[in-house]
Amino acid sequence: MKITVLGCGRWGSFIAWYLNHIGKEVTLWGLPDSPHYQRLEQERKNDLLQLPDSIYLTSDLPSAVKDAEILIISISAQALRSFASQMVSCNLGQKPIVLCMKGIEETTGKRLSEIMEEFTHGKNPVAVWVGPGHVQDFIRGIPNCMVIDSQNNQIKRDLVHTFSSDLIRFYYGTDLIGNEIGAAAKNVIGIAAGMLDGVNYTSLKGALMSRGTREIARLIKAMGGNEISAYGLCHLGDYQATLFSEHSHNRKFGELFILGQPYHELAEGVSTTRALVKLGDLHQVDLPICKAVNAIVNEGEDPQQVLSGLFLRSLKEEF
Repeated sequence: MKITVLGCGRWGSFIAWYLNHIGKEVTLWGLPDSPHYQRLEQERKNDLLQLPDSIYLTSDLPSAVKDAEILIISISAQALRSFASQMVSCNLGQKPIVLCMKGIEETTGKRLSEIMEEFTHGKNPVAVWVGPGHVQDFIRGIPNCMVIDSQNNQIKRDLVHTFSSDLIRFYYGTDLIGNEIGAAAKNVIGIAAGMLDGVNYTSLKGALMSRGTREIARLIKAMGGNEISAYGLCHLGDYQATLFSEHSHNRKFGELFILGQPYHELAEGVSTTRALVKLGDLHQVDLPICKAVNAIVNEGEDPQQVLSGLFLRSLKEEF
């Protein structure tokens, strides 16, 4: 089976490595002027892994799309709309498209599958691949569990069987709305966790996990999804990798932001925070943690005061 991975950052490169590792024929595409692509082209490696020679590397998008039976996209969530407009100029046929990134469009509040379907008009089945895991752990052989979800049940089953191995066990998702919102929102909770680390409130992470999950469950329900999804692999199940791991970009961003230090990696949760606040207003759902992160990161409010206020809210029943 021929699979093309579009996007050669740390996660896209890992996906290509993983699928090649389990015996698939893989093409990895990247922008020719991308530093990630240029290094892979020159050295066949990045800071995390070595690409085997059996993975075909290219910067030719039409060729990469044409030769594939399955297309996997792994780029910045906020870049999906512009990238999708380029993709549709290629011959997509009816190939399944799998979205392997976590985010919500900042300007519209749309889920990534909704954006993709705007351009494919239903001709291509769209799926999402979400859940916990870091490249640093996977390449050392440490397994994890993830989720694939789609409105197309046959494609969902086919993808789970195609992608599953001893390294990653895939579950069938049953709630596309919940899985997309939950996966995106965990990055915002991750930023909040980093902020707690930054002000030495790490002991509050337990409360953050409990209340964060409940907050996102309310939003998922209001948007028409199943609130139980927030307690699954897309969100709560991804907390260890996002709220505690040294490899978590969003946690590290939150910590360094509090300390007034720059962070140069992509933290998807920054844009997702703005999108979630908009969705909370639209669906009339109170999102105190998301609002607190937004107030600190995007509105310049005092972190110590906002975080203290977050945990000193009015007294009420837990459930």
